[in-house]
Amino acid sequence: MANYDVKNEVSDKYSLRGRVFQKLREDILSGKYKDHEELKEVAIGEELGVSRTPVREAFRQLELEGLIQIVPNRGAYVTGITAKDVKDIYMIRSLLEGLCAKLATEKISKEQLEEMEENIYLADFHAAKGHLDQMAELDNRFHDILYEACDSKMLEHTLKDYHQYVLRVRQKTLATNTRGRASNDEHRQIMEAIKAKDAEQAQQLANRHMLNAYDNMVQNGLYEIYGEEARQ
Repeated sequence: MANYDVKNEVSDKYSLRGRVFQKLREDILSGKYKDHEELKEVAIGEELGVSRTPVREAFRQLELEGLIQIVPNRGAYVTGITAKDVKDIYMIRSLLEGLCAKLATEKISKEQLEEMEENIYLADFHAAKGHLDQMAELDNRFHDILYEACDSKMLEHTLKDYHQYVLRVRQKTLATNTRGRASNDEHRQIMEAIKAKDAEQAQQLANRHMLNAYDNMVQNGLYEIYGEEARQ
């Protein structure tokens, strides 16, 4: 049954409804649509070149994820994610990233480890040059390599989803040389623990890396993006 569900999920990603859902979720998380903004089926269908049916179906899935609210006889409205949601995501993500790093100590391939080392080297290079956009891209890729290296489709899928949910705030807070360098130093420590096959150390370092990332977000604009009311 589990394999059946995974296959359905993968195939659905490439269905018409799946593509509409992915595009709308990306637009909501990137800030294209603002909180409380109404999403209009007809306008979105025309923009994406599809009928209203896949848009309506995508709306239902977005509501299940808590990104929009469908009000009967009125329409669909963006709810997005709050600062509290981001905190919850990072607390959960810290545990899952730790598990991912732990599994990677046994599952990582030679090629993945080499790419991870090259990623860290390139990030150091771009940090020295002040190339913040490249550092952010390399940061994203480091985590993708880690997720792939754990050899668990379900864990990889979950972590990549959480990664997308906080994209907007990550783009803002990674755009500083100080955090970029610190983040890459933490990546190096995680990589060295994986290379040494020290599962417990890799787990602890990956867990702490996520908590450090969250602390940095709070200090550098998290509530500015998601609203002061979410401090409560």
